[in-house]
Amino acid sequence: MPQTVSQATPLHTLVQGQGFPILCLHGHPGSGDSLSVFTQHLSQRFLTIAPDLRGYGRSRTQATFAMTDHLDDLEALLDRQQVSRCLLLGWSLGGILALELALRQPDRVSGLILVATAARPRSSHPAISWQDNAYTGVASLLNWLSPGWQWNIETFGQRSLYRYLIQQHTPTAYHYFAKEALPAYLQTSGHATRALYVALQQGYNRLADLSRIQCPCLVLAGADDRHITAASSLETAQHLPNAQWHCYPNTAHLFPWEIPDVVRRDIDQWLAHNPDVVTPLTKPWGLSATPDGNRRKL
Repeated sequence: MPQTVSQATPLHTLVQGQGFPILCLHGHPGSGDSLSVFTQHLSQRFLTIAPDLRGYGRSRTQATFAMTDHLDDLEALLDRQQVSRCLLLGWSLGGILALELALRQPDRVSGLILVATAARPRSSHPAISWQDNAYTGVASLLNWLSPGWQWNIETFGQRSLYRYLIQQHTPTAYHYFAKEALPAYLQTSGHATRALYVALQQGYNRLADLSRIQCPCLVLAGADDRHITAASSLETAQHLPNAQWHCYPNTAHLFPWEIPDVVRRDIDQWLAHNPDVVTPLTKPWGLSATPDGNRRKL
């Protein structure tokens, strides 16, 4: 019988910048590194905390676990670093975990930025053929050797499974694939994949509970997302009492890598209109950063 983990696991965590803390949660597959499209920008004004979730990246585990164990790990991380209140940013699976944390500890969460995620996630992804896998393997290898190579994008990338992850096959998006997506994929454990699939097979649905989340929320979606549909993201936004929703045309699940400047601009505007989500109640708290604000590992 497989061993089951019930205690919190220390998470490998990347910290950058200083100021009000923003806990940034990656998707599946993913790692703290794969959130650089957000953290490198936000850390210019805030303290970004980007852990590798249990079973992902460098947060290794040899035991099976359940999705709820991610929440125990994240609460322990915030406790250990004495973070009393923070903004949550979650992409895909990370957005689901952000919703769960907000339901568990509402006083600790100042706001939510939910990226390509839903409280009742639905997919429209077509069946995967052996040709899809073959093109994806070749495209990934060539892109790792020469990131953003236009010939590879046109010859293999646009015929691979990447076509369901992005709509705009730009060199910028393919640089993210090479630098962050491929390493994250290779470092995602079978235990992490199993925990996610079990939760999805059980029919995850938290729509009925979203009325309890009173903090400001920003919900962002790609119009052509096949992994978590834009319709399911909109449904989530409609059930949140204080939510703003954006849907980007001609983009898919990895739209922050397709239109990074547009997404970051919209986040900045939302923060400007909701200053309380990044304002300490009394005085600054959280993780200390290096004097020059550079990234450090915990």
